[in-house]
Amino acid sequence: MPTPPVDPHLPAVHLRPPRNWINDPNGLVFHDGHYHVFFQHNPYAPLHANVHWGHFRSPDLITWEQLPAALAPTPGGDDADGCFSGSAIPVDGRLVAFYSAHRTDRWWQPVTTAESCDGGHTWVKRPELLIPRPPAGTTMYRDPYVWRQDGRWRMLVGSALADGRGAALLYESHDLEDWRYRGPFHSSGASAGADPVGWECPQYATFGDGRGVLIVSDWTPQGGPSHTTVHVGREEDGRFTATEPPVRLDHGPDFYAPALLRAPEEGRWLLWGWAWEARDDSWAHEAGWAGTLTLPRELTLADDGTVGQRPARELLALRGERAVHRSGNATGSGPVELGEVSRSFDLTATLTADPHGATGLRLVTSADGAEYLDITFDAATGRLTVDRGHASLDVRARAGTYSLPCPGAKGPGAAVQLRVVVDRSIAEIHLATGQVLTLRFYPVGDGPWRLQARSTGPGPGGFTVEAWDLNPGRIHREPLPAGQGQDVMAGR
Repeated sequence: MPTPPVDPHLPAVHLRPPRNWINDPNGLVFHDGHYHVFFQHNPYAPLHANVHWGHFRSPDLITWEQLPAALAPTPGGDDADGCFSGSAIPVDGRLVAFYSAHRTDRWWQPVTTAESCDGGHTWVKRPELLIPRPPAGTTMYRDPYVWRQDGRWRMLVGSALADGRGAALLYESHDLEDWRYRGPFHSSGASAGADPVGWECPQYATFGDGRGVLIVSDWTPQGGPSHTTVHVGREEDGRFTATEPPVRLDHGPDFYAPALLRAPEEGRWLLWGWAWEARDDSWAHEAGWAGTLTLPRELTLADDGTVGQRPARELLALRGERAVHRSGNATGSGPVELGEVSRSFDLTATLTADPHGATGLRLVTSADGAEYLDITFDAATGRLTVDRGHASLDVRARAGTYSLPCPGAKGPGAAVQLRVVVDRSIAEIHLATGQVLTLRFYPVGDGPWRLQARSTGPGPGGFTVEAWDLNPGRIHREPLPAGQGQDVMAGR
């Protein structure tokens, strides 16, 4: 079993290298009996620069092996300043990666490719760009997503249009070499006076009934990455028409740029996202790392058009000893102590709110109780609220209160079921109805972590809680020598 990390905030069961920077998940693919997860990675520093494609693989979503970096910038080449986001496909025994070639001397990021014939260990880049220039009328262009549908290859590229709308642009090909531009697949609605927006990292999942789910990450010139939006609808002749209003895919403050993987089972879609840091850059620099991927999630589409997410079913195998198993009621007179948990745990709960108050859980992380994370259900508003205002005694950690809707859980006697996975500095909070909130927090308290049930009303707030400590050591993170594998990857 590997030595525990020195930094107590470095996640134990989430995917990330042992040090330095990561952001977007890329090129998610199942190939030759393995799930492959690539991601943006700076192997030299905990900041967004010198972007490579890092690489993990797993036979079962539980045991992960870190492989050498798949892609690295080629000095003086089309991707000299970074191998940015994209996707990957298996074809004829090969893996083909489509990615954004970044140079600081142009505003667009052309689409190019690299191939691997040995399961992703070594890669050869194509000698010229695949799509060298964006179509007219665009002001942002990056992040190709490729999939096979109805006997042809299709590609979406994230963009911003000159009129201020975000768009996913559609290309099609029969041979992966010659790509025909079909126009915007879907775009954001025009709104007078609205700030311009771009769509990054478009992802598209099709379902057996003809419906599709388009996921885009909203980016603005003023603030950069913002949040992720999901659109449900149908396609006709290269144009996607939404049948439901767009909604946020994740209601937390620290989730962006998710990527999809079609699992080998029929109809199952998996999703990973990027959870960025919620602390000062100086703290991340001192720690020597920044960013993590979320745990894998299953993406679902209900008959009523609701897009849901739940932790991948395989993650149940990470559960170790059960640390908490309690049911009862809490009142405003004081908290109910539920027991201690480790710094990485998996929790399920049912909360029933007092009609005149709110019921919730508190994760206490300091001996004196001054440091804590609150999760509260209010049946009057039908919302679950997560408050990290007291979640770190270090002022360099961000605060804030965030909430997500609880469909069907509003009014007297309403209850909500949730699952919470906490891994040192990340919390992924799932409702049984499919809504999710991802949040980073950084406890520095000196006490063992413990759970409390609490209520604000005069009557009883009901709770049933089970929590399991998570087994660490399933991820083989190998500190790879800088530059390993880059001579082959250059391919020129």
